[in-house]
Amino acid sequence: MDIFVGMKTYITRLLEAKLEGLLPHFPAVAILGARQVGKSTLARHFWPKPARMVVFDPVQDVGNARRDPDFFLQNHPPPLFLDEVQYAPEVLAALKRRVDQTGRNGDYLLSGSQNLALVKNLAESMAGRIAILTLWPFARRELVAEVARPSFLKRWLAAPDAVDLPETPLPPSILPYLWRGMHPRLEPDAPELAVSTYWESYLHTYIERDLRSVADIGALQTFSRFMGLLAAQTSCEINGNELGRELGIDRKTAVRWLEIAEATYQWVSVPAFARDPTKQVSGKRKGYFTDTGFACHLQRIQGPEVLGCHPLLGRMFETWVVMEMLKAFQDWAAAPGLFHYRTYNGAEVDVVLEWNGTLFPVEIKTTSKPGPRDGLGIRSFRSAFPKERVAPGLLVCSIEQPAWITPELFAVPWWLL
Repeated sequence: MDIFVGMKTYITRLLEAKLEGLLPHFPAVAILGARQVGKSTLARHFWPKPARMVVFDPVQDVGNARRDPDFFLQNHPPPLFLDEVQYAPEVLAALKRRVDQTGRNGDYLLSGSQNLALVKNLAESMAGRIAILTLWPFARRELVAEVARPSFLKRWLAAPDAVDLPETPLPPSILPYLWRGMHPRLEPDAPELAVSTYWESYLHTYIERDLRSVADIGALQTFSRFMGLLAAQTSCEINGNELGRELGIDRKTAVRWLEIAEATYQWVSVPAFARDPTKQVSGKRKGYFTDTGFACHLQRIQGPEVLGCHPLLGRMFETWVVMEMLKAFQDWAAAPGLFHYRTYNGAEVDVVLEWNGTLFPVEIKTTSKPGPRDGLGIRSFRSAFPKERVAPGLLVCSIEQPAWITPELFAVPWWLL
């Protein structure tokens, strides 16, 4: 089976169910996410026809929307899809006035690829009138047309002791997923040169177009180096002082650039689990690139086979699995809390999910032959919190079939997430 299916046809997204459920109850819905993850394609497929669509531009004032937003909306009646709305934030206040006048729901769909000021503007201008959704790059369940299949994570969090998993055929290698990434434009049969060219163009567009228009960054070349350094630090705790020292910039600038990467959906940060009775737990946030293909490109990893023996393989694998978890939550009414855990003595758990008062520790390892030692961090976590409800540990790895490694550690193949 190819790692991608039917890339020239529309692929059903996990976010569709939530989008369909929210439109009848809000005047507007906003879909935010990184550049080129399929926001416009989702909107065109989902939006009623005939519907008007306007794509805003960082340079041109399309339809005089920035100069006279009320006049713009008069001439673009609903149903209306406003794409890249961060380039015309003036429209939002006018949109609020219009939806208050009509009192109708489901008239407007918005999209944007950064939340530096956009979310703030949406919250201030459209408070109570808009639902905000995040669209990530493709999840594997979307690519293999298994959106209708219940998420393993949902079943695990509901009943970890009774989860039913039938035997499954072996999937293709994980390496092409990690190296190519999960962006919609990456065709399954594209040669490695085309994949590398795509990511080089993506980096250029991201820095030259997006950052120039939404952030005050003078040293764009240094910021490009900063992104490469972040790629090497994916799935690690992040220290602003160390980032700044590597690039010759101060800590304040490094932290601000990290916030920009997160605001443009290139980076996600995970807080440390905080309820520590001994106060010997690291409180630093852990960070992940949102697409391993972009991270591999920034690290100049030349192909899937190279990645297979690269020192960053483990970090890329953990990054991919964590992002699959976040993608799986897209169609949930509410997402679990997601944390990491590490003590100063070195005990750690990659992910801790908190759901309905129970903690679900998760380890992520590339191994195909897991053993009890792979659960030592989970065992340490359990003993550190004797008063908490801690579920059996989950080990996401490359085992061929799900199996209980110990009575308190369940191993599941990565392709079942």
